[in-house]
Amino acid sequence: MMYSPLGQRSSQEAYQREAVLSATPVRLLTMLYDRLLLDLGRAEAAQGNQDWSMASENLLHAQAIVTELSTSLDVKVWDGADALMGVYNYVSGRLIDANIHRRPESTRECISILEPLRQSWHEAAALLPAAAPAAPAAMAGMAASGGMLGIG
Repeated sequence: MMYSPLGQRSSQEAYQREAVLSATPVRLLTMLYDRLLLDLGRAEAAQGNQDWSMASENLLHAQAIVTELSTSLDVKVWDGADALMGVYNYVSGRLIDANIHRRPESTRECISILEPLRQSWHEAAALLPAAAPAAPAAMAGMAASGGMLGIG
């Protein structure tokens, strides 16, 4: 039986969409961080190859994820949230710098700042008991449009 690339892609996208829709809020956060660091790694590689179009595409997606992380951060719930918001604001500026001025060192700086945070979120998530999935209504729009995880 032959599989068409389009058919295979559609089934992969459906699987990824279902993974997002059924993810707990904590798992969704770790997925966003994973994708953020993937985008930054791709951007850094593209910058090294002077593929500015590919670098820009990945940096813009990384900026969108940082914006999503910033807007979903409730600074009233956690006393460390203001500091994390400061990190997000700083990284956002550095991503803009990396893109506009084609500075791989700015991309590397963002990776060095965000990778320890990604690891910490994964470690914290591993300590939590299994929780209910995120509300489908809240996540449906993100998954349907491809959202920050880049599916769809």
